[in-house]
Amino acid sequence: MNKVKVITDSCSDLGKELRERYDMDYALMSVVWDGKEVPASTDWDLFSVRVLYDDLRGGKRIITQQVSSAEFERVFSKYLDQGMDVVYVALSSKMSGSFNAGQAVAKQLMEKYPGRRVICIDSLNSCLGEGLIAIEAAKAALSGASAADVAAAAEKAVKLAMQFCTVESLEYFKRAGRVKATAAFFGNLFGIKPIIINRSGELEAVKKIKGRKNSLDECVDMLVKSVGGVPVEEQTVFIANADCDNDAEYLAEAIKARLNPKEIIINPIGPTVGATAGPGAVSLCALGNQFATLGE
Repeated sequence: MNKVKVITDSCSDLGKELRERYDMDYALMSVVWDGKEVPASTDWDLFSVRVLYDDLRGGKRIITQQVSSAEFERVFSKYLDQGMDVVYVALSSKMSGSFNAGQAVAKQLMEKYPGRRVICIDSLNSCLGEGLIAIEAAKAALSGASAADVAAAAEKAVKLAMQFCTVESLEYFKRAGRVKATAAFFGNLFGIKPIIINRSGELEAVKKIKGRKNSLDECVDMLVKSVGGVPVEEQTVFIANADCDNDAEYLAEAIKARLNPKEIIINPIGPTVGATAGPGAVSLCALGNQFATLGE
């Protein structure tokens, strides 16, 4: 049985430390920034968090691009050449063409490398929601599971992964076409902060909360209500933030007080998600049932 390498992409917002912890790699997306194509590195080795978000605050538009076929061929072949199988956990197919592009390259490479497998998983998620699913797959790979079993672990996590997000403004999501037109309602109310969830692979604003602090508290409330069935003491809760570290720390303390999970990891939102969500976006990610709080 071949060893398995789990690959994700820039939209998972997994930095070098987490990728190394779980022996993962990623396929780079890119952004067009000041007229130049720049790799969407989540290691912040090409530019800083503050530079990215200050440019967005200043009105610059950063355009995101999916993973190229050449990048998929590069990263998949790197591990196929080492005799490994590959499981790729992709950004939601409803948000990007990366999943479909990855599948096309995987098919070509499996003909070139007979006996090897490249399995692509649609995470139906983004940001650290996607990252969480990739980590669950990587845990299976580290245990020595086959490619099929690693893929099954990822598919199981897709059903359990939940993510609650709030933003300072929906303007960036609207520009990128990432929320349904009906959600524009939220952006026209003074002081209202939307709570956004991932529903069947798409982002949807489901609640409107008055004030920033109240919106953060609501995210914690929804997390607390939604982790039933998955032991919290065994979980890592992920907090992603777009240059709003103080809010992320506030959320971490609130989660510790109410849930006391095994671990809380705070990570910056990378350039791909950040260009869409905008400065001030923050999200909570864990395993559970995200619709429990919506009566579903």
